[in-house]
Amino acid sequence: MKTIVIKLSGILFSLNSDISRIKKITKILEEINRKGFKIIAIAGGGIIARNIQNTARTMNADEAFLDQIGIDVSRLNAKLMIASTTKACQHIPKNLDEVVNLLISSNMVFSGGFSPGQSTNATAALIAERTKAKLFINTTDVDGVFTSDPIKNKKATLIKSITITDLFKKLNPEIMKAGTYDLMDMLSLKIIERSKIPTVIIKCDSTRIKSSLSGQFIGTKITFSKL
Repeated sequence: MKTIVIKLSGILFSLNSDISRIKKITKILEEINRKGFKIIAIAGGGIIARNIQNTARTMNADEAFLDQIGIDVSRLNAKLMIASTTKACQHIPKNLDEVVNLLISSNMVFSGGFSPGQSTNATAALIAERTKAKLFINTTDVDGVFTSDPIKNKKATLIKSITITDLFKKLNPEIMKAGTYDLMDMLSLKIIERSKIPTVIIKCDSTRIKSSLSGQFIGTKITFSKL
């Protein structure tokens, strides 16, 4: 069975989470699994993690400590996903070896973050690399990569396909504080680049996730320059 890796945006999780959205996404993941794919979904930390991190930052907590908070919250969010289905493995992996071992006996695994200094985007990219994923789906709170920030600029347009080289140019390498990772961070892109992992960036929505498998989707596809 081939593997699909999905990074679930932290926007999906909050104290007032729309449970129906979570259930719809779980239902789609089950549907993809029935089509013959193993599923690994990595939960982001979201606003809960950022709020706790911001509070801890006022107490002079260091960035590594704040990163660990983000990891802890992302793992709780992964547990919430487990609670929404009877099909998933009940264990949250702590590293890549555990992911590989869990996939031997389970077709659906939910994960949070792994290491301080590493975003859940990077964790998801590493998992996609290690499992030789057929597709890495990175879900966000917007439709994909835009010409500029679509939240700040309503005239920004969606880029349907972008080379990884051009995507590197859009990143701000100076932003490395805990809880500030954007669509993709530098580490996740380098992992995608070195193994040429098939990757799409879409909005965190059940129908978008389903359509991304067919290639007919609203979002951004990452391409690789030919040597």
